[in-house]
Amino acid sequence: MSTRTAVRRGTCAILLLAVAATALLFLALPADAQQAAKEPAYRAFPVLGSRLAVWAVAQLHLNFAAFILGVPIFAVIIEIIGWRTRDERYDWLSHEFVKLTFTAFSTTALLGAFLLFLFVGYYPKFWTYMSSIFFPTYWVYALLFFAETFTVYLWYYGWDWLSGSRKWIHVCLGVLSNLFGTAILVVANSWVTFMMSPSGIEESGALKGGVWAAMNNYTWMPINIHRLIANIVFGGTIAGAYAAFRFLAAKTDEERARYDWMGYIGNFVALSAFIVLPFAGYYLGREIYAFNQTMGITMMGGFMSWLWIIQAILIGILFLGSNYYLWLGMERIPGAERYRKYVPPMLIILTIGFMVWATPRSMVITLDEARAMGGTHHPLLGFFGVMSAKNTVV
Repeated sequence: MSTRTAVRRGTCAILLLAVAATALLFLALPADAQQAAKEPAYRAFPVLGSRLAVWAVAQLHLNFAAFILGVPIFAVIIEIIGWRTRDERYDWLSHEFVKLTFTAFSTTALLGAFLLFLFVGYYPKFWTYMSSIFFPTYWVYALLFFAETFTVYLWYYGWDWLSGSRKWIHVCLGVLSNLFGTAILVVANSWVTFMMSPSGIEESGALKGGVWAAMNNYTWMPINIHRLIANIVFGGTIAGAYAAFRFLAAKTDEERARYDWMGYIGNFVALSAFIVLPFAGYYLGREIYAFNQTMGITMMGGFMSWLWIIQAILIGILFLGSNYYLWLGMERIPGAERYRKYVPPMLIILTIGFMVWATPRSMVITLDEARAMGGTHHPLLGFFGVMSAKNTVV
């Protein structure tokens, strides 16, 4: 089966899944409203439980959605560079990125439909309540999804036809697909952030002030910014991993050189966006504390604090691994050996920053250990656990 045939079938699958999910979305709402008083608040998913099942499917859907929304952002920028410089390498690279994105569309739509089934079937009262508030945005979301799918389809299949003097039309399609994708992200984020920081509702839960009041909550805009940057990071790393696989499977030196360059660009894009991401995270954290200080303290200092330590370790690994990859790539560039002397000090700075970033403010210790240390905070290392120290190393 050719790649184009497979992609066409994937496109048909996307449209069919979108139609099925949209039909279920709007047909299920009247039934949910009639049965809301009779049905239980939730049903139990076999073996795993409802919460774990929803979390697993939602996380997979989020990962694929981040990929198909993040990659086109830098793919269209690379295409514009190739268009303005008339360098065919950039045009080829952008086409490879878009082709990689297209293959993930059907999986994303399938997981989204599955997640919708779980919400409707296992959390009927929750879904009825969310629909009573955000129903107008469901239409917008469905229309945006169809618009993005159609635009990306034209963008991919019109690559050769919309070239030369018509290249500007092709670039506009790429920009338009990114606008549709960002709009989808913004609409979906309003549902998620309403669960975190609800606004525009009365104490009884009834909507007051319209759907915009519910959308424009404390964490909506910070999540929009954070996820948009994070999508670029995620898309760049996945594209780099794909390029590494194609590099290993390549049979000619020319093909290996192309995919080595593709991996280098993907990693560079991911690392460049990753540097900005912590500041978007700080903005999100500030808004969480502004909405509810208790929620912020519980998130960062309560039972979920251990997740921040794991996150710090993962961030350090990503920074060290990405820099190591870039250093290896520089070794293959003629004349880059003059920059080799800067690698050891850069490695030392990254390591120290990683250690400070991963240092917790408080440690889980016994009473005897706390007495021996003079408290729950280490007399020296405790200073590295506060956010001022972590902001400095970032």
